Amino acid sequence: MSSQDRIQQRRRYLMCRPDHFTVSYEINPWMHRAHPTDTSRAVRQWQALHDTYVGLGHQVELIDPIPGLHDMVYTANSGLVIDGVALGSRFSVSQRRGEERPFREWFAAHGLDVVEPVATQEGEGDLMLVGETILAGYGFRSQLNSHAEVARVFGLEVVSLRLVDPVYYHLDTALCVLDPVQGPGGVERANIAYLPSAFDERGRADLVERFPDAIRVPASVPATLEMNAISDGRNVVLSPHPNSFVAQLRERGYHPVPVDVSELHLGGGGVKCCTLELRGARP
Repeated sequence: MSSQDRIQQRRRYLMCRPDHFTVSYEINPWMHRAHPTDTSRAVRQWQALHDTYVGLGHQVELIDPIPGLHDMVYTANSGLVIDGVALGSRFSVSQRRGEERPFREWFAAHGLDVVEPVATQEGEGDLMLVGETILAGYGFRSQLNSHAEVARVFGLEVVSLRLVDPVYYHLDTALCVLDPVQGPGGVERANIAYLPSAFDERGRADLVERFPDAIRVPASVPATLEMNAISDGRNVVLSPHPNSFVAQLRERGYHPVPVDVSELHLGGGGVKCCTLELRGARP
């Protein structure tokens, strides 16, 4: 399939400027307090990502950053929004629990029906909508028992996938939804790319069965966050890295759009982590 055949679908995203970004604690393998961070550089890179979305025709909403909440920039972890319903997140780590209330208040103020979660799950970090199915990661941050709650809230099938490599502690670090919704006329176009090594044997088997045409990306040494990417059905915004994933995307007719967010990698997040999709929210 050529890039002319891929259909871009306009998106609405929620982002947060990293005005207070720094690494003052370690809650994932990417974070090292001994490594200095440059907040101004993080802001410049974030702005380039924001401007890339706008330039591609997407709408970007902003939530105000709050001093002391260094990881608010990773808005994908704040919840899951489908058809105007926002299921908030419940963080597994104490350092991020202060983000829960501000995001839920933003959702409510912008016309979303907010559901407060009972079980621990970290939003789109571990919950990814593919067509009419939610792929749900667990093993490091989100709890397996949260998946029943997610299914109940949205009335959709939830497929549980166990993550086994702590470097890929969230699902969105190891899996990218390339065609996230149905195409015109209800034609199913859902497709994904993923790192098989990040999943247990059962998860790998489930992904092969459900997505036989998926892009399977070999693990990189050292590890990268390029799989933490955003696709609108044609354009795939991702962190630049010299490996085969970009070539695989081009072979499938996608248009890779590299954006350097390497400073934000120091907190364990990339392009997708900085981007929460607002499905059905009030304009």
